[in-house]
Amino acid sequence: MTIAKIKMPDRRQFLLGAGGSAALMGVPEMVFANTRSHGFYVPDEAKPHERTFMQWPVSKRVYRDRYFLELLQNAIADVANTIAEFEPVVMLMDKSHEAKARNLLSRKIEIWDVPTEDLWCRDSGPLFMTNAVGDLAISHLNFNGWGNKQIHKNDGIIARRISEILDLPFYDNGLVGEPGGVETNGHGTLIAHESSWVNRNRNMQSKATITSMLLEAYGADKVIWAPGVAGADITDYHIDALARFVATDEVLIQLPEDIIAGDPWSKAAFETHDIIQNSMTADGREIKITVIDEPRRPRVKSMDFVASYVNYYICNGAIISAQFGDEETDAQATDVLSKGYPSREIVSLNVDPIGEMGGGIHCATQQQPKINA
Repeated sequence: MTIAKIKMPDRRQFLLGAGGSAALMGVPEMVFANTRSHGFYVPDEAKPHERTFMQWPVSKRVYRDRYFLELLQNAIADVANTIAEFEPVVMLMDKSHEAKARNLLSRKIEIWDVPTEDLWCRDSGPLFMTNAVGDLAISHLNFNGWGNKQIHKNDGIIARRISEILDLPFYDNGLVGEPGGVETNGHGTLIAHESSWVNRNRNMQSKATITSMLLEAYGADKVIWAPGVAGADITDYHIDALARFVATDEVLIQLPEDIIAGDPWSKAAFETHDIIQNSMTADGREIKITVIDEPRRPRVKSMDFVASYVNYYICNGAIISAQFGDEETDAQATDVLSKGYPSREIVSLNVDPIGEMGGGIHCATQQQPKINA
């Protein structure tokens, strides 16, 4: 059986009911609503890391097909083992899964007893902030299962659990959303789709108020908003599958050959491209854009399959990216990433099971910055 033939509900179909609470009993309340008074900001992902966090997918309510769950766990292990060759990796899971997971995971990987449901550590894991004097804190975005579309009893409290383990301040201004829905250059500028934030399934406030809250949560100065696509996938079109900062004023964006009639994704992608191209960074720089082609002949043909070259992860000394079986565009992606990150090794993996579930390598990872580096 090939992965392409597996019939699974995925994140784009969001068939599961939501459940769980973001409250965690017993966690010390070091919660603050103001990051700016302490000078905190979310740094560029390309800055040195202390470690990478990942989550072990286990929920039988999310993954009803046992065979597919095993394929997915193997793919997550492959990503984790690869990153562990470049920097420390912590895999989060309930201790009851440790013995079986250890058979797949490198001995270099630490396992922390933090229960999970799903793998999307970019969205439900800890979003770290730092400041000029080298303090570390966690900015909480109140993950609610992408608008209460999926269970998150455990995933919704992971960030709080990590803040307790690491004894870090916890910043929470009430904003609801996911770090996968924001791209930051680490120097005051954010890019986001309105569909993932100015959406009543997450935030009830006005766009102006949500903008202010998002800037506060990231310690940033400007949001470049594009409309995005609401309701077509579980994330309401996360930006990290489309466009990424390669440098302070450089963006890499993946586009199809043209806008496809009746396809909201292609229309929105070109719209986002044009908005970014006509925007400036918070410090007044014009933004340069490099376009990367989406794969035309990927191994997996499903319409719901996410084949994003830009959903890569930047770790110490390497770029961990995906390849999709299209020799021409896979090679082009490697070339573009090599030019964008000339000092890093480009490692391309087959992570098709993650793409089947509507995400990629970046979605499955979350970095802890190394302070005073």
